[in-house]
Amino acid sequence: MRLGKFALIALASLGPLLSQSATAGEVEVLHFWTSPGEAKSIDELKAMIGVRGHTWKDFAVVGGGGGNAMEVLRLRVLSGNPPASASIKGPAIQEWAELNAFANLDANATFDGWDSFLPKVAQEQVKYKGHYVAVPVNIHRNNWLWSNSEVLQKSGVNKVPATFDEFLAAAEKVKAAGFIPLAHGGQAWQDFGLFEQVVLGVSGTEFYKRAFIRLEPSALNSAEMKRSLEAFRRLKSFTDDKSKGRDWNVATDMVIKGKAAFQFMGDWAKGEFLVAGKQPGKDFTCTAAPGTSPAFTYVVDTFAMFQLKNLEAQKAQGYLAYVLLSKQFQESFNLRKGSIPVRMDVSLEKFDACAKESSRAFNEASKAKALVPSVAIDMAVSTENTGILKAAVSEFWNNDEMSVQETMLHMAAATLAKKAAPAPKTAVQKRKVH
Repeated sequence: MRLGKFALIALASLGPLLSQSATAGEVEVLHFWTSPGEAKSIDELKAMIGVRGHTWKDFAVVGGGGGNAMEVLRLRVLSGNPPASASIKGPAIQEWAELNAFANLDANATFDGWDSFLPKVAQEQVKYKGHYVAVPVNIHRNNWLWSNSEVLQKSGVNKVPATFDEFLAAAEKVKAAGFIPLAHGGQAWQDFGLFEQVVLGVSGTEFYKRAFIRLEPSALNSAEMKRSLEAFRRLKSFTDDKSKGRDWNVATDMVIKGKAAFQFMGDWAKGEFLVAGKQPGKDFTCTAAPGTSPAFTYVVDTFAMFQLKNLEAQKAQGYLAYVLLSKQFQESFNLRKGSIPVRMDVSLEKFDACAKESSRAFNEASKAKALVPSVAIDMAVSTENTGILKAAVSEFWNNDEMSVQETMLHMAAATLAKKAAPAPKTAVQKRKVH
């Protein structure tokens, strides 16, 4: 990380020191926010970058889980041509930072006082060896249950289920009324996203931490995990037979249009409801996934900044870092994205009831030590371990012949990967990207 040179460039790029006459540069950003709601959020960022005359170069990769985007990014870095910034989350930030691929953002952080308004959980995500290398932009909650109010009413479901057993009872009523109870997209990250909510709801927060954060063998192969997997399998009968391979936003649209009653999904789903003109509390409801309160399964979207050679591109990159954490962008972006601002000093006056509930739940979970990172959205463990866990659960979901015991053994392989020796140096490490 080149602190000296980039520090000067970053400071020169900050808002109070910029003028319209400053030399403009191009900022290329890799992201996978391509659904209608997400695209509007990106438009906010493009517009603000353009105010200073910089050019936004969109590098969008389709695929809501981000897997496709990470593969494309890997190829770009290997070729020595990284973008200015990329949407990278969780432990993957540390993995990339170890390759000496990132620029140092400490100058930006010091100038704007990031430590004073970023929650600890966000700071932990974007620092490497005490230095800022990425910019957090929001806090998503993954353990939400989205419900179509009209479908519930027509199905005779008088209240949104608060426990797993209540959910099963409500799903039976919805099914009997001729609707699809559960909208689901059969992709590995969505399968695990559903599963991690079941684990939280059935086996609790402390068990979740043991199994999915600490990767304890005794948790991955336990009676609690067995119970969670059995509960998870029960949900499949409430999905439709066309779910395999479905994108998450298509599943959300099923709830929006009244084809399905429920969806377990992070609050990026809310952006789709809002784009469709639906109102929270009237057309749809947002409640904690059954049995998971007061836990808060968090996702922190971040933009990591790669080392660049071109001076003007570095200036544009520095301004991008400044804009991402400006109060103006934090408000406008998160209003569209469905998340809440990562800055704790941004007013929620303009935000809807779902966002305000998310903020309340975040604060409650912080006090109760019930903040847990989402495995499904790559926030909890290494990329390798995440892949092992997702593959095991997805195979269990798709293969009715696969037993609970087999699945637990497959998940336990993550503990072996955790203890394995470091992987051989990659081409990226050999090159020492600059």
